[in-house]
Amino acid sequence: MSFTFVRRLDCADFEIVGKYDRPVIAVLGGISATRHVTAGQSRCGGWWQDVVGPGKAVDTDKCAVLSFDYIANGADGQCARSIDQAHQLACVMDVAGIDTLQTIVGASYGGMVALAFASLYPKRVGNLVIISAAHASHPMATALRAMQRRVVELGISTDRGRDALKIARGIAMTTYRTAEEFAERFSSQPDDIPSEANFPVEDYLMHCGERFANSFTPARFISLSLSLDLHHVVPEDVHVPTTLVSIDSDTLVPPWQMRELASRLGGPSTLVELKSRYGHDAFLKEPRAISQIIAASLRSQPIAEGVLQ
Repeated sequence: MSFTFVRRLDCADFEIVGKYDRPVIAVLGGISATRHVTAGQSRCGGWWQDVVGPGKAVDTDKCAVLSFDYIANGADGQCARSIDQAHQLACVMDVAGIDTLQTIVGASYGGMVALAFASLYPKRVGNLVIISAAHASHPMATALRAMQRRVVELGISTDRGRDALKIARGIAMTTYRTAEEFAERFSSQPDDIPSEANFPVEDYLMHCGERFANSFTPARFISLSLSLDLHHVVPEDVHVPTTLVSIDSDTLVPPWQMRELASRLGGPSTLVELKSRYGHDAFLKEPRAISQIIAASLRSQPIAEGVLQ
């Protein structure tokens, strides 16, 4: 197995894991995802370790996996949009000497970037696997993220940016998951006396916020959160074959929006709807089902449209 990491001042940080003489697959995740998708020579696990690696759905014994760190700001100093990330992916490919990608597997924000890339560089990618991402932000998703940004902006203005970021991330987690999952995991009773009520679900959300704040800055969060809402791709401009994966319980990218995308894409598409209690985070929490879909797509095997249990 070969592995490389390159840092360039004019290009995003990126990582390649796998066989250099094999097809290259770009794997892109949500705004908190990094270039470190799976274990390389360091043997440290990546953010999608259950899906990408030797013998996994994206098999690093049979391909090279490319990923990069999202930029927060574009060349003009403004918030980097999904098209800016697409240009960064093209830059990374040029630096690494990669002419074309076999596939881009993009989940959440990564799916938005993949759609933008395919519309801009149709000859540089063979096909797409898009999970929980559409051609534009849903108005309700924008509403929820806009309020999170307001929380962080208020925190910055009062010199409590990190505390505000923790709260915003906790709020975000409620949009990534479902009421069904929370009802199964957490009691509705507080841990403490009512005057100092502290709820189990509250502890969980603040823990998620703390972990996020350890690796993100308030400014980076605001920029990438806004990038999600500024995303816009004309579906008819995407002509490469595309597999779309929709989650029935996803409130950020609802199934009807994924169906609209599928109906408008300029190239052939297959839409698979996955039933899950994990909502938008199903791409992280349902590795077995997601792996089956990705593996079939990479092998060019037919995937039946409809609902996958």
